Amino acid sequence: PQSSQSWLYSHQIATPKRQSAGSFSTVGMALSFLLPTQQGFAPVQPILRGTVAGRPDETMKELSSTSLIGGAVMLGSLGLAAAGKKNNVSKKSSKVVKCAAVRDGWSHCATYKEELLETVKAITTPGKGILAMDESNGTCGMRLESIGVENSEENRQRWRQCLLGTKGLGEYCGGAILFTETLYQKTTDGKLMVDLAKENGVIPGIKVDTGLVPLVGGNEGENWCRGLDDLKERTTDFYKAGARFAKWRTTVRVRDHSALAVSEAAHGLARYASICQSSGLVPIIEPEILLDGEHDIDECLATFEETWAAVFKSCADFDVMLEAVLLKPSMVTPGAQSGKTADAKTIAEYTVGALKRVVPPAVPGIMFLSGGQSEIDATLNLNAMNQSPNPWHISFSYARALQNTTLKTWAGKDENVVAAQAKMIQRAGANSKAQLGKYDPATADEDASAAEGMYVKNYAY
Repeated sequence: PQSSQSWLYSHQIATPKRQSAGSFSTVGMALSFLLPTQQGFAPVQPILRGTVAGRPDETMKELSSTSLIGGAVMLGSLGLAAAGKKNNVSKKSSKVVKCAAVRDGWSHCATYKEELLETVKAITTPGKGILAMDESNGTCGMRLESIGVENSEENRQRWRQCLLGTKGLGEYCGGAILFTETLYQKTTDGKLMVDLAKENGVIPGIKVDTGLVPLVGGNEGENWCRGLDDLKERTTDFYKAGARFAKWRTTVRVRDHSALAVSEAAHGLARYASICQSSGLVPIIEPEILLDGEHDIDECLATFEETWAAVFKSCADFDVMLEAVLLKPSMVTPGAQSGKTADAKTIAEYTVGALKRVVPPAVPGIMFLSGGQSEIDATLNLNAMNQSPNPWHISFSYARALQNTTLKTWAGKDENVVAAQAKMIQRAGANSKAQLGKYDPATADEDASAAEGMYVKNYAY
């Protein structure tokens, strides 16, 4: 795909064509060069496009035995050499055929460009991550019921107020992903939850997908994520309500996944990302590679790279500006039912290695999900990934791995709010250190609950 900001130059040159031993004739070749002009854009490889003028049938037959790049270089070299011989070059061989401007890649979100970049910059400040608290009312209710609290709107309100009202939370969490109810909800004293978050230096985000449903045409048990139909209207409203970034989660399993599942995940995420940017929301792209299964870490790696490569191809197709997106991947680990484990160093090497192969450096932030890991394991793995240089802000977007100890400390009682918020600051601070690569478990005062695994098979938000 073409770069979003570039100039396309096409030149007519002469290319010698071998007639017989020792003799050549010229064939016109139009070579188009795509030259990036976007500030800060450094493509890994130059993009060369060639079109044949004159006698394409014979010329392309000769090119078929040569690689695209190698063939283009050979033709270009021969053409320049031939240009020095007036008797072999036609008068129009050096004529510039066209010079056309490719449209601005920010055109779909030009109004919000600066704000999008400012949002990304704030969330990817060193030491900061994201608090994911966008569980649906049903999933939030399951959490509450685990501590003996009824799933009611009032109790969800009190719990979410406890999280967002944590003083100093913005020092460690640049943003918080909210569920729709929370975005429009007020605190017990009548203040909007959005305003409470902002007062603590936390940028409000919003979950915009409408959930997973069975994938027709895919393999048994596969899902796809819906919510695109009215997404433009909803994101416009969410922006007006104070949200400045969004999240869309879809899933791909490691074993026995279909090509349709991967392509559908890539298409949906890219389409969502483009729409969000057009509404002023920074999109978090989340194709979760499920922990469920008996696969080993190498199988997980292969699915990770396959899926992410497809996602970025689709992002290019839909003109998503990568400078204004955040990624939320799972880590590369063995399957939950494999009976195998991997230490933090191994997980970091596999995960960061995969990222380097498939994620463009234009992406500013990679905010990992915890996927049912214990609070301590999620922090240790993040810390390990930040021990070596990489081109991104590698951080966290944890839900259970930030909330578990806090939830148990709160226990649904107002008198426990201060103590619960202290646990939230402790956990967020530990992950902030991990984002900087400075977390030391030997000096961390961890609760016993922080070591509890929280994996749930077929987990749904």
